[in-house]
Amino acid sequence: MLLSPQAERNWESLCSVLEDVLQDQSHKQLFALELGSGTGQHVIRFAQKMPFITWQPSDIKEESRDSIKAYIAATYAKTVLQPVHLDASEPWEKWAGLPRSSCDVIVAINLLQYSSFKTAQGIFSGAGQILRQNGLLITYGMYAINGTITPSSNEQLDAELRKMNPEWGLPDIDVLRQLAYGNGMRMERIVSHIWSFWGDWEMPFIIYTYSDFFPD
Repeated sequence: MLLSPQAERNWESLCSVLEDVLQDQSHKQLFALELGSGTGQHVIRFAQKMPFITWQPSDIKEESRDSIKAYIAATYAKTVLQPVHLDASEPWEKWAGLPRSSCDVIVAINLLQYSSFKTAQGIFSGAGQILRQNGLLITYGMYAINGTITPSSNEQLDAELRKMNPEWGLPDIDVLRQLAYGNGMRMERIVSHIWSFWGDWEMPFIIYTYSDFFPD
């Protein structure tokens, strides 16, 4: 199985925010899709802390899916399904056979800054199809705001990402808001989160809510 030191460091604080966001639904059994699950360390920890959620991990890479399978086996996780191949840039009909209105929650952690704009479009388009009424799309990472990236450490990260792949980089919150709106979702709130790793990094959660009755 794969091991990410960063994932091991930050899972607890990430989980705490998710627990707060989903606490008012803890009396129900929820179904959550995680996009870009990576090593599987996060989803396993989330499942241990939030047993009222059945988790569907996914990743585009076979080595990541193999790692997730290994974590499921090692921890005897009962509420984590076997990982599926899912390319979020594809139309939602190709999202591992997930039917329309089948998810209560979709989580994407540190995915958008490592994705093309086509993938960002796919995430919001797909979420608008497979989320149930009042379902939540929750993204986490670093963002630009109205075209501006601050502080300088975030600017440096954005430049490094674009060197690795010209299609990557910190997404703009206003652009994401528009993508959400165009797919029946409203940006409900931004939850501040500080990740202390080589300094303090502001990496907020953004919560979007889907509604069939979203106004024009």
